[in-house]
Amino acid sequence: MSVRQIRLYGDPVLKTVCDPIKEFNAAISGLVEDLLDTTKVPGRAGVAANQIGISLRAFSYNAENQTGYLLNPENLILSGEPELVDEGCLSLPGLWHSTLRYPEASITGYQLDGTEITVSGTGVLAQALQHELDHLNGLVYLDRLSPEERKAAMAALRQTDWFLR
Repeated sequence: MSVRQIRLYGDPVLKTVCDPIKEFNAAISGLVEDLLDTTKVPGRAGVAANQIGISLRAFSYNAENQTGYLLNPENLILSGEPELVDEGCLSLPGLWHSTLRYPEASITGYQLDGTEITVSGTGVLAQALQHELDHLNGLVYLDRLSPEERKAAMAALRQTDWFLR
């Protein structure tokens, strides 16, 4: 299909809880292809459907030598001690901030054929799984920052040339 344009912070779709996918059909197959194509751009670890303007529970990932997608992801299991990691977001270009994330994550979801799968990872993949599920729940990583870090992030956001004031 195609690489889709990423919605930027301030777009209401990014703060909306995404709807479950009720039927795995040709339209959802096209969405999966677009998510995978959009994630394959170098430097991208994942893309949630709402980041391309579709408010459905789907995301793709490309990290730690694993590439794939999940439909209707659920049951996120986190382990290890949370740690501060540098995090950015395609919907907040140019901004990077220390975000508390778990070093290990596992999440269950579905494939187009209805098969249930579990994706598990550490490092960047664990971070991506947490980050993309947050998007589907209407959160961006700024929502996870400490009050001090969030204040700095919002000040930096206001200085960008893309943010809608």
